[in-house]
Amino acid sequence: MNETVNLTNCDREPIHIPGSVQPFGFLLALLSDFTICMISDNAGEFLGGDVTDFLQRPLAEVFCAAAIDTVRRRVDQLGGPDSTERVFGVEIQLGRPLYDLAIHFSGAYLVVEAEPSVIEPGVNSGELVRRMLERIRKARGTTELAREAARQLKVLTGFDRVMVYQFHPDGSGEVIAEAAEAGLEQFLGLHYPASDIPKQARVLYQRNWLRIIADINAKPAALLSTAAHNAGLLDLSMSVLRSVSPIHIEYLRNMGVAASMSVSILRDGKLWGLFACHHYSPRYISFDKRTASELFGQMFSWIVEGREREDDAAYEANAHKIQERLIEIAATHEHSRRAIVDFVGDYRKMIACDGVAVWSDNAVTLHGETPTQEEVKDLVAFINRTSPGRICASAEIAKLYAAGEVFRDRAAGFLAIPISRTPRDCLIFFRREVTRSVNWAGAPEKVYEEGPNGSRLTPRKSFEVWQQTVAGQSKPWSAADIRIAESLRVTLLEVILQLSDLAARERRGAQERQELMIAELNHRVRNILSLVRALVAQSKDTARSIDEFANVLGGRIQALARAHDQITNLNWAPVALRTLLESEAGAYLGSRADRVKIAGPDVALDPKAFATLALVIHEMMTNSAKYGALADSTGQVEVVWQVDRSSSLEIEWKESGGPPVQPPSRRGFGTTIIERSVPFDLKGEAEIRFDLLGVQARFVIPPNFVDLVPSMAGAAMRVEEQQPVRPRISDTALIVEDNLIIAMAAEVILLDLGARHVETAASVDQALRALARTRPSFALLDLNLGNESSIRVAQKLKELGVPFIFATGYGERAPIPLDLASAPVVQKPYTLEVVENALGKLQQAIA
Repeated sequence: MNETVNLTNCDREPIHIPGSVQPFGFLLALLSDFTICMISDNAGEFLGGDVTDFLQRPLAEVFCAAAIDTVRRRVDQLGGPDSTERVFGVEIQLGRPLYDLAIHFSGAYLVVEAEPSVIEPGVNSGELVRRMLERIRKARGTTELAREAARQLKVLTGFDRVMVYQFHPDGSGEVIAEAAEAGLEQFLGLHYPASDIPKQARVLYQRNWLRIIADINAKPAALLSTAAHNAGLLDLSMSVLRSVSPIHIEYLRNMGVAASMSVSILRDGKLWGLFACHHYSPRYISFDKRTASELFGQMFSWIVEGREREDDAAYEANAHKIQERLIEIAATHEHSRRAIVDFVGDYRKMIACDGVAVWSDNAVTLHGETPTQEEVKDLVAFINRTSPGRICASAEIAKLYAAGEVFRDRAAGFLAIPISRTPRDCLIFFRREVTRSVNWAGAPEKVYEEGPNGSRLTPRKSFEVWQQTVAGQSKPWSAADIRIAESLRVTLLEVILQLSDLAARERRGAQERQELMIAELNHRVRNILSLVRALVAQSKDTARSIDEFANVLGGRIQALARAHDQITNLNWAPVALRTLLESEAGAYLGSRADRVKIAGPDVALDPKAFATLALVIHEMMTNSAKYGALADSTGQVEVVWQVDRSSSLEIEWKESGGPPVQPPSRRGFGTTIIERSVPFDLKGEAEIRFDLLGVQARFVIPPNFVDLVPSMAGAAMRVEEQQPVRPRISDTALIVEDNLIIAMAAEVILLDLGARHVETAASVDQALRALARTRPSFALLDLNLGNESSIRVAQKLKELGVPFIFATGYGERAPIPLDLASAPVVQKPYTLEVVENALGKLQQAIA
């Protein structure tokens, strides 16, 4: 390093590409064809032979077939860039010791790490974790929970010291719980500066849950590579063997620590803290126990997150309850500023604070422990200059606002909420100063100094407790405080301060609605008057007397009135056809309405179609009562309807048992309504036949006027399903996959792509039996099913005309016959987008 040494150098050390691994295991990096392109120089000690002889060789020449098959299966389950797979007790070479493997992708490389399996008779790590979790769940409060968790992890791992280390908002950390061997110096309560854990190390802790350093004095095993690859640039972020930064080794050595292990504690994907384990002599923990420790750390994280969320939820629920009450009361205030000031005491119940100030309309209102009115005015001016329109919060006011040094003893922390669209009104919460003593593990301002090894940083050598008195700070504002503040801001902006605007908009809206209703009323009245005028004009031509004219006209107007009543009773919604027929039959026949037989599914008609059909049915009833089947006591009318394949409504009118029918000598207005209303108004069909034995009529109402109930929609769908459709995932899909986890993930993908049902088969025989039962609309085939392939299934699918896609594992090169070569092939692990893209290409090819 030729640059000037400063405290940021450590943050730039590329610890994720050390170019070496810890020597308690070895590492291989493979290409997609399973050729070894990188290897740790200690691999020969484990595998036997010269390590350079392994480069550029296929893994099949180093591992036995069963071990390779195990690796392939695990690779298939890798789900993302930070995904890792572990497998224990693998015989990688016949007759040789067993190994535990860790597998992950690093860019284009597949990284396989191996370390000798450690058999611990009578130890069941899974059962140990279960018991550990049972014990910590009984703990109350974060401190007690952390203390019990540290004890349990110490029992599991055997480290001399296990600490729970929690991070503070400024990046520094504090030991909040500790379990240590007798005689060791206590670290409980000590603080460590943020620079002790560099930024890039914190990122790795978030990605990789567990990190072990078995022996700080062990010589790292360098990575070797072929000329085409650079082992020094291999990203080992997810590695279990990654070697240790020289600076960190020196840091541990200065503390007297010979081995360490850390387990991350996350909340919402962010680093909440660490389990920090120290040992004062070399200590190796088996991969199995490390995995159990990682699982314990994950479960502990979820428990801490759950408890903190419960506390936050209760805190926020109380604030929202108060806020809802304020909204109700504020609505009665005519003046917005008066509403804000009246609730100043309630604001303190929403967010924990010691005082509140309201600045509105150039006036200050104070409540509780706050700065003076003049000091608040100056603070508001500063807030409006630096962060107008945004929530601003600080636990150390003097650090952000220099003039705040004067009143920091009364208000060291503030949270400001702008409550108007212009930067003049503001609501400010204050918290008083909390003076406290902080014990640091060494003086934090002297964390690093120039060292003897050239131009680089050397970790501090002294960890002697150094006490600092912290003043000028309040209790920090939490994320829950900020969320409540944002919610309160929205309420004040949109409900209280905008009350007058809302009232004005409501008045304008009411006026517009009134004008619209008047215009609509005028339109409807004109239409009704025009329709009545037309009925009068047409009815008088066929009437032979005043009484007959009055009866005909009155009947037609009454039919329209009945239809209008039925429509308006349902708020202008579709009305059942059955209701129309029963209403007309009852109006004409009274107690003899059963002479009109009606049958058909439950359908409803659009209001326009209902009104049109009401006139048509009225004329049919009138003619039948005058001249047809209802003219005597023996005849009857049958009205039946159905929905055809196009979802149109077909209505059949059949009269029988009445006097012989004579075709009309001329077409009157009633006949014109029957024959022309439906075609003209609804673009449907109408036909009437005057058969000797009874009038027959047929009407077809287009589907846009027909409202199908669910049962009818299902019937129409079944008709459509009988028609041939282009291949797509529209019904049953078949997955042929011998790995249950991959099959379950694939099932979710196919359901998302539209499949209604997914059937899974783990072998060729199961797949062929499934095809014999049901013909799927699509299939996803794993090409390699262990000791067999899915080629026979693919050939059967091609014979049935079912589209399919092949899926292959990483590094597989299984041959595909020429007659199946057109099928798309996706690489595992696949995603929804990959399958969707392949399916789209397949459908385009078929189309």
